[in-house]
Amino acid sequence: MRSRGLAPLIAPGVALGLWSLGGAVVFLSVLGPQGAALRQAVFDALEATWMVMFLWWLGAAVLLGWLAQRARRRLILAPQRLLGAMRIAAADETMDAVPEIAHTPETQALAQEIDRLLGQRRELASYMARLVADASRSVAEQRDQLAALMTELDHAVVVCNREGRILLYNGRMRTLARRISGRGGGDSAGAELIGLGRSIHALIDKAALDHALDRVEARIARGADSSASAAQFVTASDAGHLLRASVAPVRRTDLAGLGGDEAGGDAADPAALTGFLLMLDDITEDHDRQTRRDRALQDMYERSRAAVANMQAALEMLEFPDLGAADHDRFLAVIRDETAAMHQRLLADEEAAAQDIGLRWPLHDMQGADLMAAAVRRLAATAGAPITTQPMAQDLWLRIDSFGLIGALDQLARRILALHDDPVLWLRLTPAGTRAHLDLGWVADGPALDPRVYSALPDEPMAQPVAGASTVREVVDRHGGEIWLERARGGIGDGVGGRFFRLLLPRATADIAPPESAIGSRPEFYDFGLFAAGHASADDDRKLSELAFTVFDCEMTGLDPAGGDEIIQIGALRIVNTRILRGETIDQLVDPQRSIPEAGIAIHHITPQMVRGQPLIAEVLPVFHRFAADSVLVGHNIAFDMRFLKLKEAATGLRFDHPLLDTLLLSSVLHPAEDSHALEAVAARLGVEIGARHTALGDAVATAEVFARMIPLLARQGIETLGQARAASDRSQFARLRY
Repeated sequence: MRSRGLAPLIAPGVALGLWSLGGAVVFLSVLGPQGAALRQAVFDALEATWMVMFLWWLGAAVLLGWLAQRARRRLILAPQRLLGAMRIAAADETMDAVPEIAHTPETQALAQEIDRLLGQRRELASYMARLVADASRSVAEQRDQLAALMTELDHAVVVCNREGRILLYNGRMRTLARRISGRGGGDSAGAELIGLGRSIHALIDKAALDHALDRVEARIARGADSSASAAQFVTASDAGHLLRASVAPVRRTDLAGLGGDEAGGDAADPAALTGFLLMLDDITEDHDRQTRRDRALQDMYERSRAAVANMQAALEMLEFPDLGAADHDRFLAVIRDETAAMHQRLLADEEAAAQDIGLRWPLHDMQGADLMAAAVRRLAATAGAPITTQPMAQDLWLRIDSFGLIGALDQLARRILALHDDPVLWLRLTPAGTRAHLDLGWVADGPALDPRVYSALPDEPMAQPVAGASTVREVVDRHGGEIWLERARGGIGDGVGGRFFRLLLPRATADIAPPESAIGSRPEFYDFGLFAAGHASADDDRKLSELAFTVFDCEMTGLDPAGGDEIIQIGALRIVNTRILRGETIDQLVDPQRSIPEAGIAIHHITPQMVRGQPLIAEVLPVFHRFAADSVLVGHNIAFDMRFLKLKEAATGLRFDHPLLDTLLLSSVLHPAEDSHALEAVAARLGVEIGARHTALGDAVATAEVFARMIPLLARQGIETLGQARAASDRSQFARLRY
């Protein structure tokens, strides 16, 4: 950078010196032999006055250099910067003025005219945007409604195009991917498995899925509708999880309300399969329970067979008429012992089966306030009178079978109403650690009944049994809870007959929101534009707008990878279909197994305590490598980060042979007249704010926003494909930097 600024200053002086020297050589050479005396006189004069001549030349050189630099800034750099600003403004429809960079009245006047045209263009763009928004509002609403419905489903759902590239997935799908990834509960866990534009084959065995799709297409060919064309199969993930999948077709006719006219497929066949919907369930635990249950049944059969054989042998011996009294008693004891042992085993098996049924009964998360509102409505209708309640925490969530639980409360309320004359019923819900107390009480006039009468109510048959349970206690048992009778002391329910049933219920696991990060935005889970765009492989002849990019940044202990410095943090996110996917990220600290210099801590603020116990680089790089599969790696001064990754290839067995793009080099291509191409300077030129500088994910997010804004600017300069972008980068003067 420094040599580029000095060259315009030195060049005029050098040119003046060479011109003067050349003139002297020509003058002396034309004198010929007869001018020897004159030449000697010239040399004598130069020898006596060379310092004056040098100073005269130096002054002239400085003056010419200053004039040349001034002329360069006014006549070359100013128009180039104005051109760069115009291109940025042309790519950003929200910009209505170019920066104050003009240095001459002419360029200033030109900038003012450009500002006027930009204002007109913005008004026109705003008008056209309103027209387009009015025309597409209905389609957008349908897309958003579908995406919202998919997000709220209890099943893990993903929609793919025919090639298996993911177009949509819901929150349950991301949770399933996080669990399958085996990387714990981190916010970025599973991001290497599920994401827009990714291949579903990273999660589902390709052969099994292709076989299911073949069955779906065969059913469609026979004239079956979409609901009858679905296929089911079971497969195992790489981590050993057993997945049950249901595949339903998405045909061209199904896309009519979602911009399907642009979708791929056979235009002559509107029923052609353009994609598929995949519903997934992790049945690993169910399969394990079924296996245990089958094994328990088999054990019970074998034990019972042996017991029955012993009893049968004893009975046969008892039939002998000459059997002595001692033998008779001994064989009777065998029968009694085997019968008692079998009875105990049956009781134990019955209890285990009941617990298993409770575990298998579907429970769902429900806010406590919603449960109380539904229960109050039901009990008020039963009692024909209002139900008293107490204030409760709004953030209390339960994991329950709400239908069965409200039915159990209604059964208890009916029996209490039958035992007392016009009792006042009340409800209360309070947290109790990892559980919650749901109390149903009553206050009645007249003498109190024997507590044993109330205690028997949970075990009475229900007048209106709910599925899978015939008593109130069975409903509570399926929640893994308990029910008991208590006397009210003080406050609500205190008085004659002031008793209540307390139900111990499980609380739902709180969904803790992830901490605010550099992303600052909710994740995106769908992009129907991918039906048309699909996903192009990272070939040089592909347009940049068609490719998937992984933008990343690393923080290190120092600047010398060959000298032992290590990566301590990796941050990455993806760009697909020109969209920055802020919800699909990696933000991982790495234990470097060495000290972190204090000078580095002052920059990246990563301390040894923060990385202690974090995964090693050998564990993190395979996840990042999978996250970046089938994409172009993008970074700012990416050669430095890649040097660290390349040095780890031998130890990890990975090859980072992805195509590379560097926003530093691309900036020098787009804006060659600018003095600085640091990330801060480039971001400022393109109107990008850097939220968390010198954090891996923060820098990656800023680089992604910069790169996304560069794509249309590159296209305006005729750089549309990956190959053209790489070739232009290679021509940059910064491409010669090596690490």
